[in-house]
Amino acid sequence: MIPRPELLHDLSASYALSSGATVSGDLVDAVRVALPWLDLRPGDSGEIDVRRDPSLGEEAYRLTVGSRGVEIAAGGRAGAFYAAQSLHQLLPDASYRFSAGALWAVRGVRVEDAPAFAWRGLHLDVARHFLPKREVLRLLDLMAVHKLNRLHLHLVDDQGWRVESRAYPRLHEVASHRPRTVTSHYGEPLTYDDLPHGGYYSLDDLAEIAAYARSRCVTVVPEIDVPGHASAILAAYPEFGATGEPHEVLDRWGISPAILSPLPATVDFLLTVFDELLGALGETPYVHIGGDEVVLDHWAASPEIGAYRESLGLATANDLQAWFLRRLADALAERGARAVVWDEAFVSGGLREDTIVMPWRGMGVGRRAAAAGHDIVATPVFPLYFDYAESGSPEEPMAIGDTTTVDDVAAFDPAPASWSDAERSRVLGAQAQLWSERVPDPRTVDYRLWPRACALAEVAWAGRAQEGFGERLARHLGRLDALGVEYRPPAGPRPWQRRRPHRPSELDMRDRMARIEAMTYDAESTRPSV
Repeated sequence: MIPRPELLHDLSASYALSSGATVSGDLVDAVRVALPWLDLRPGDSGEIDVRRDPSLGEEAYRLTVGSRGVEIAAGGRAGAFYAAQSLHQLLPDASYRFSAGALWAVRGVRVEDAPAFAWRGLHLDVARHFLPKREVLRLLDLMAVHKLNRLHLHLVDDQGWRVESRAYPRLHEVASHRPRTVTSHYGEPLTYDDLPHGGYYSLDDLAEIAAYARSRCVTVVPEIDVPGHASAILAAYPEFGATGEPHEVLDRWGISPAILSPLPATVDFLLTVFDELLGALGETPYVHIGGDEVVLDHWAASPEIGAYRESLGLATANDLQAWFLRRLADALAERGARAVVWDEAFVSGGLREDTIVMPWRGMGVGRRAAAAGHDIVATPVFPLYFDYAESGSPEEPMAIGDTTTVDDVAAFDPAPASWSDAERSRVLGAQAQLWSERVPDPRTVDYRLWPRACALAEVAWAGRAQEGFGERLARHLGRLDALGVEYRPPAGPRPWQRRRPHRPSELDMRDRMARIEAMTYDAESTRPSV
């Protein structure tokens, strides 16, 4: 199984389970949603019996398969859902394909299981390249198979805004599309595809995505990245920018100096957008507000912003950024949501104590955030940025860099033993990031995510990759085949997966991480690159 359960014992008896089998008990819906391929029918006395056990945690379960059928005890709906996912992995790969009237032998087992971490996430950047709703729903199904439970949607960046706003309609009318997209490698003369790119989710789409996710025990974490990465927003509403000057939705990658104003009108604008977002998503315990790669030059140069900063008793533009993010976090707390930020916001200081920090620039800054009393989600570039290539071969499709392998992900430890117990207790879990500058379509999403996300699932559920992971992953690929996942084969890309060739990096990933992590000691380390 992937992820491997905490305890799995083989039993002598087995059971024959057919599609259309009956399921009974307290948490029938969770099992039926988890196993749509089996077309299970509710009944008073089921071949699968599922009961709530209040002595277990919400996500914990016990699964027993014997001669009398399948018995599930779960602490809550999530536990029953995950028990059903484990049951499914006891069936042949063919059970992941629809087949009416099929009959499968299930080996006798006893499983006792619970996750090591509460946050087992995937981040999906739909701002650089948009993915339609159907692809997000499909990804949620694949996350559910792997017991991943947080989908972080990066909904806005310089290259696009991806959410309908009824209060500010130019956001989806103007900011959701660009006339072309850069195609050249970094450092080369710019070339473009001259193809319009765009799209956005209606508020009804977001409501559907959130409901679909909840039914699969996944929480959607929306991200509105501010105050930087603001070109698309300012293309629609330049009056909310630090300069008031017109902007365009960017057609190239890199760090832009475009920045929102911190003045009250901009805060009011953002809170209105947050209210629309929260209203569509429903129960939303977390909202990511970004805080990364912010270029503060326009704030420092603005007399109006400078006067406002002084009126707040703040000494520097960095202090003002910290105030701005805390103001948004306070407003989200009033609305029942915790703010999440990238690690630059922690380095700037002044965060609310309950703000969650994502240390993308390395676990060193993550440890500092944990020591300061913040919960963290491990998100380091290496090995959890899946837009990096799996090898340095030019046969790989174009990637932002290399190399991050399945083995690298499997070796990752989100809560190192060298940390203190107090620091380790602050680690909520781990999350892989799929930035989409070099991920233009759903087939590339599959290629970049899988099977590296299988390794992430194991680490985030079990705490670390367990014995025999490589052999279990090799068997698991048959399930991915049945599910129609166009993953990267262990031997390398198939001919049609190569596409535009990758340019191997001359810099080792560990050296790259050392350089990135050194930046976390400088609150003014971000400079524009476009």
